[in-house]
Amino acid sequence: MYTQATELALNGLRDWTTIKWYVIPLLAIVFYIYTFEMKKAKASGNWNAIYAGLTVFGMDFINETWNGWVLHFTKHSAVWTTPGETALRTMAGWNIEIMFMFAIAGIIYYNTLEDDRKVKILGIPNWWFWAIGYSIFCVFVECLLNYGGHLVWEYSWWFLSSKGVWLVFFIGYLPFYVAALFVIGMKTHKSKIITVSTIYGIAIVMNVIAFGFLGWTY
Repeated sequence: MYTQATELALNGLRDWTTIKWYVIPLLAIVFYIYTFEMKKAKASGNWNAIYAGLTVFGMDFINETWNGWVLHFTKHSAVWTTPGETALRTMAGWNIEIMFMFAIAGIIYYNTLEDDRKVKILGIPNWWFWAIGYSIFCVFVECLLNYGGHLVWEYSWWFLSSKGVWLVFFIGYLPFYVAALFVIGMKTHKSKIITVSTIYGIAIVMNVIAFGFLGWTY
């Protein structure tokens, strides 16, 4: 039996009549950030900001996909749902506002880093320090969203407990930034492109199987 939050999240799922005008300027901001970084990359040959941005978004795409699979198989709830008001709900736990945020989160992370990976902050290499720091910040924001009822955690092992909050950190966010860290640390464009393409390939295949072949909705 679906939870109340699940029913709310499934109501209007991928319904384009819910779209709001503020999506247009948000989309323009994302385009501006990427085109600005691309212009810098063409001049410098350093495309790491773009790779970081695409990596973090791709990792979130995978996360939201398996979260939807949990909803389908349990017929009860995804691990997290986003039942609150949105301009477009794309999955039970994903909406257009979250997508815009994660589209630029990796670029924000990259632009925080020192060029020298050996530079340390509080004894931690700065690339790892900021991966951990941004993950902690994201968990904090998610806790606020949960408190406000905009993002609902159904299962006790994921909930705000002495153990659950660490799963939000280790599964929900840290892998995003660690993946970006490793991608931008690769030596060749070929390796970076293959890795980023693989991340998106996993998410796309999972969704093609779910929607195209099995007719699921989540």
